[in-house]
Amino acid sequence: MASFRFFIAISLVSLILISTLTPSISKTAKNDDVELDDDEDLRFLEETEGKKDAAPSHSHFNEEDGGDDEYPDLDDEEFGNYHDFDDSDSDPYKEPEIDDKDVVVLKEGNFSDFIEKNKFVMVEFYAPWCGHCQALAPEYAAAATELKGEEVVLAKVDATEENELAQEYDVQGFPTVYFFVDGEHKPYPGARNKEAIVTWIKKKIGPGISNITTIDEAERILTSESKVALGYLNSLVGPESEEIAAASRLQDDVSFYQTVNPDVAKLFHLDPQVKRPALVLVKMEAEKISYFDGQFVKTAISEFVFSNKLPLITIFTRESAPSIFESDIKKQILMFAASNISEKYLPSFQEAAKSFKGKLIFVYVQVDNEDFGRPVADYFGVSGDGPKLLAYTGNDDARKFVFDGEVTLDKIKAFGEDFLEDRLKPFYKSEPIPETNDGDVKVVVGNNFDEIVLDESKDVLLEIYAPWCGHCQALEPTYNKLAKHLRGIDSLVIAKMDGTTNEHPRAKSDGFPTILFFPAGNKSFDPITVDTDRTVVAFYKFLKKHASIPFKLQKPVSAPKAEAASTPETKGEESKESDKSSNGGLKDEL
Repeated sequence: MASFRFFIAISLVSLILISTLTPSISKTAKNDDVELDDDEDLRFLEETEGKKDAAPSHSHFNEEDGGDDEYPDLDDEEFGNYHDFDDSDSDPYKEPEIDDKDVVVLKEGNFSDFIEKNKFVMVEFYAPWCGHCQALAPEYAAAATELKGEEVVLAKVDATEENELAQEYDVQGFPTVYFFVDGEHKPYPGARNKEAIVTWIKKKIGPGISNITTIDEAERILTSESKVALGYLNSLVGPESEEIAAASRLQDDVSFYQTVNPDVAKLFHLDPQVKRPALVLVKMEAEKISYFDGQFVKTAISEFVFSNKLPLITIFTRESAPSIFESDIKKQILMFAASNISEKYLPSFQEAAKSFKGKLIFVYVQVDNEDFGRPVADYFGVSGDGPKLLAYTGNDDARKFVFDGEVTLDKIKAFGEDFLEDRLKPFYKSEPIPETNDGDVKVVVGNNFDEIVLDESKDVLLEIYAPWCGHCQALEPTYNKLAKHLRGIDSLVIAKMDGTTNEHPRAKSDGFPTILFFPAGNKSFDPITVDTDRTVVAFYKFLKKHASIPFKLQKPVSAPKAEAASTPETKGEESKESDKSSNGGLKDEL
């Protein structure tokens, strides 16, 4: 009897549990069914895009047509270690065994003190998983061993562990290698092998300055070197010499010399009777001589050389481009003019440049040179023979400002001052606004960007493309199909903009294609970068997730089969299906 009662009790408990769990189980099953139905509903989108239309779903690259053959001169190392991006379930990274006993490990706690106590320090900021860092590690360790005993220390910082330190030194990629001299740092520009590192460092920690004792030496240097700084001193050893030597280590592209010979000083355009120490910078440029008149200390000497070492006007060529766009001076004034009219305006341009040494780079672009002048003019949106002046903030910021007026000395100087004081209004390129814009994909140009993309009542998907970009061309059919499916959604705009001929401050691209999403009601915030598979379904799911205004997409009715192939029975069925659809029986939500 007792066992029977126990059985009854167990049965009752089981029933209660089942009745309690049934609703949640049913709900879960129902949710699963909804997800399955949703996936199944998306098949009509998948059917519209064959494999041949699918665009590759990799990152944005600035490249032209030709796929993998576009850069035949680059070896695999240029593209990094692809295993760095492998997120498979492989074994975790194991740091290779390298004899780096002579490389000092720096952390937040000891970094500042170590840099302060050592005159010369090379520091590598690395990530353990980075392929380039792994390749550099044995070379770096070998260089540290070879330089052991010299007046330099090689150190490393694990940037994945020392985040604040990496941020303080603006580490944006791996490896980042800096060379510190008396606490001041500059990037290491050399090759990543032991020999290059050792050679470069030995030059940096050496005397940094050479003696000129004879007229013959002076004449040879003046005719063979393009930028020379000469110190005319009371003695070739001592504090004055040490200050010049220290300054020389901060300026890689200028040769530093010193002398006590009055005849040598005279050849360098210094008065032999001038009060010593004196310093002069000699260049093979229009402005040949620059005299130093500051306090004879490392910092002042270095700043003087930095401000005066560039020519007053840099003529844009393939060879000069790096010195323009990679200079520590980011802001530029560019004059675009054809060679037959440039002589009229270059003297005023050059004279104005004297007022902005060390602050602005003055660049002349010869627009009738088809090899490099015309492409640069096209990039900046400049047409005609000129003269046309633009101010440019450099590649990092890339804002442009148009000079409006007659090209005279006073007006150029006023333009430069306004540029430095941020008093100018930026200029952005734009094609003409299209007369009609009724396509499924709306055409955006610079001058209608605000009207279309920044419309707060619309969710906007924008592709920034280049006509010559192979990835953009591969994406086009998929993008067009997406727009066709969504054309009936009034709150949603699918748009594209040619990024080579149009600009807008809200349209920042890091290559082509760049796809940005601007949610309705949030246009004052930065857009969302779309990083998803390049398929209709993937784009649709992204929009469903991020759109501020919910939308529903009605599944299209399949086109009826040809009349000749229909039987009375099939016609009847089609009629029933049509009636069912018109009565709202077809699911309208994907």
